[in-house]
Amino acid sequence: MAAAVSACGAGHEVTVFEASRTLGGRARGLEAALPDGTPITIDNGQHILIGAYTEALRVMRLVGLEPDTTLLRRPLALPFPDGTGLQTPGYATYWPAPLDAIAAIATARGWSWSERLSLIRASLGWQWVGFQCAPDLSVAQLCANMAPRVLHELIEPLCVSALNTAATQASAQVFLRVLKDALFGIRGGSHLLLPRTDLSALFPNAAETWMAQHGGQVHRGQRVRRLQWQAPHWLLEGQAFDRVVWASSASNATLALVECAQAAPDSIASKLRAWSAQTAALHFEAIATVYAWAPQARLPHPMLALHARAEAPAQFVFDRGQLGGPTGLLAFVVSASTGTREELQSAVLAQAAVQLAALGLGDLHPVITVVEKHATFACTPGLLRPAQAIAPGLLAAGDYVDGPYPATLEGAVRSGWAAGRLP
Repeated sequence: MAAAVSACGAGHEVTVFEASRTLGGRARGLEAALPDGTPITIDNGQHILIGAYTEALRVMRLVGLEPDTTLLRRPLALPFPDGTGLQTPGYATYWPAPLDAIAAIATARGWSWSERLSLIRASLGWQWVGFQCAPDLSVAQLCANMAPRVLHELIEPLCVSALNTAATQASAQVFLRVLKDALFGIRGGSHLLLPRTDLSALFPNAAETWMAQHGGQVHRGQRVRRLQWQAPHWLLEGQAFDRVVWASSASNATLALVECAQAAPDSIASKLRAWSAQTAALHFEAIATVYAWAPQARLPHPMLALHARAEAPAQFVFDRGQLGGPTGLLAFVVSASTGTREELQSAVLAQAAVQLAALGLGDLHPVITVVEKHATFACTPGLLRPAQAIAPGLLAAGDYVDGPYPATLEGAVRSGWAAGRLP
């Protein structure tokens, strides 16, 4: 939808084909019901933004949304249920970067001064070298000299939430890029922006309305089953277009282009096969969101960090009742998840019973567990991502396409916007 808005704004006549009845792809709303039968709208995965996601926020405003209304802005904070962890003090909430983040580090509850200083020294050191490192370095290697508590309570949760890849396998260079923009970029760049509405309403539905006002068309529930090259046009289901932006998942794009290459002339087919081969080489990580409900459940903050390990896999829990949803609905996020849906749900509910026991939430009842098996690409060191340009008049858009960001909403929006403006 970002690609469509971009192209429409550039004066093109734009048509969007969406296979689903719901807009948003891997960031969309879902209909569900509480254990008492109350219908609710949830998401196919809990997502957040940060203040540094300037393009996503800009495009939201462009289509008529007000981020201050649709998003709950919170200063950088990763508190645990017992009150320990990183929290920005109120007096530093609107300090310029990186002073706000340094204040959060310096006042982190439960950390010793040596632990706090290990993070401050590392952060300033990264800034000194321009947030650059060897391309083959992992996040764990980058932070090897950091205090173990800081590594386990901050770096590892940040890494897995931003890159959806374990710190031992994640790209240090991409991680540093995210930290640079969040901690050392614009004022408020480190703020957490928590959606107050479902993800379809957060941007794509408004984008559809905006497009209709600017001459664009969106066809929901219409899957494109065939892409063909017929010079000088690309054909989608037999309809000719001067330019096509393929904005599906990486696996779907690969299958479609390999099939298209079979009937294309050699000059086009070779480009389609080369792009598809590089895309097919990507590895993917899953994300699970376990929704659970207790009638009077309320967290002390809209978002809490959890102590994650193999038998307790959730890294974060969100109070959807404080984010515009029904009271008592909690969303537990398991990034880089493994195991079956049933195994994850059982492990997370057991984890919640232990780690949230002191909060007196009552018995949590499972609502639904959503597992996106190919949620993001594995953001590993030295990864070569496919280019945006595939062949003449054919472009790719998606968070997996070559760019500075990992698989995030910001990465998806940046990729889409660029695709809509390329010749």
